[in-house]
Amino acid sequence: MTDPARRYFKPLLRVRGLLFWVPVALTVGVFGPVVCASYVVPLEWRYRIVRFWTFLTLGSLRAVCGLRHRVEWHGELPPGGKVIFCKHSSTWETFALNRVLGPMQLVWVVKRELLRIPVFGWGLAAMNSIAIDRASGRQAVQQMIDQGRQRLQRGISVVVFPEGTRVRPGHKVRYKLGGAILAEATGVPVIPVAHNAGDFWPRHSLIKWPGEIELHVGPAIDTSGKSAQQINEEAQAWIEGRMAKITCLDRFPY
Repeated sequence: MTDPARRYFKPLLRVRGLLFWVPVALTVGVFGPVVCASYVVPLEWRYRIVRFWTFLTLGSLRAVCGLRHRVEWHGELPPGGKVIFCKHSSTWETFALNRVLGPMQLVWVVKRELLRIPVFGWGLAAMNSIAIDRASGRQAVQQMIDQGRQRLQRGISVVVFPEGTRVRPGHKVRYKLGGAILAEATGVPVIPVAHNAGDFWPRHSLIKWPGEIELHVGPAIDTSGKSAQQINEEAQAWIEGRMAKITCLDRFPY
């Protein structure tokens, strides 16, 4: 493999990384107020607005930074609401999932305090996000179950980051049980999702390395008759097994 340090001039990549945020800021300035004001329209219309914004953002990422993506499906998605376990290693997946998972309606499990952020937080609220108070311990899990059940019954899928925070490629942390408890309580399938965005868009870095992110959508995990621990272990095994195949720790010089 050609040494990436020779192929790319890092100061230029930093400039490109900064320039990427210019169209993002401009489009947020337009779409943010629109989403905040969209409480009066059906939820599906709000999802269409957000998906169009992510389409523009991913297009900007490709045009400015040379960073594209491809999706590989490892099974058909069952109908109805699902709990999606997604690897969390970058900023990319926090907005890209709305686009790459197609027409599926998604809600996110977020910290309640995020809803207080002007425009951004109001947009999260408009998208029917599940807001929990993480400091409340077991009550936070119950909040997620109560709110998650309502979304799932409406056919809306719930996205959780079982690691709880962004984790650098090659590092592993214990998956939290919250998402698995929701799946056990509701009986809906779990969809494991793995990707290597952290290789290209590392945490706390301006650089977004050119290339192609791989996102793998795993087969549905049947949760009937399984405990939350069993669900969690099965999802983690698939995600981390896939990550071992698509992660390249020496791909770029961080």
